[in-house]
Amino acid sequence: MKKVFLIFIRYIGSIFLFLLAFILFLPLSLLNYLILLGNGKAKGYFLSSAVNLDRFGNYEFRTLFNHTLRKNNGYKFGNFEETVSSVLGKNQRDDTLSITGKILAFILDTIDKDHCKKSINTQIE
Repeated sequence: MKKVFLIFIRYIGSIFLFLLAFILFLPLSLLNYLILLGNGKAKGYFLSSAVNLDRFGNYEFRTLFNHTLRKNNGYKFGNFEETVSSVLGKNQRDDTLSITGKILAFILDTIDKDHCKKSINTQIE
């Protein structure tokens, strides 16, 4: 019984840490930006952060994305150095996107012409 309780406490603790990190991300990002702005080093901050989040998402949600955004024989999500857009672009190029993947690629390509193909990281194949 004690072992089950300890496992439960660790599980709750993990959820708490996840929520705390999630909640603190935005205010800490804005505070960091203001400090960089004051130092004259804020140029490109939000784009750099967006790319880092994109890479994190590619890795963190690899199981979901591999299941929903590509066909079984498609290029896999999950490399921490690669963005979601790069993987979408490779699957777009290879015609291995699922219907959901095609919809997401279409949205990104509508916002930024040929976004997915332009995002392909050729150093990772």
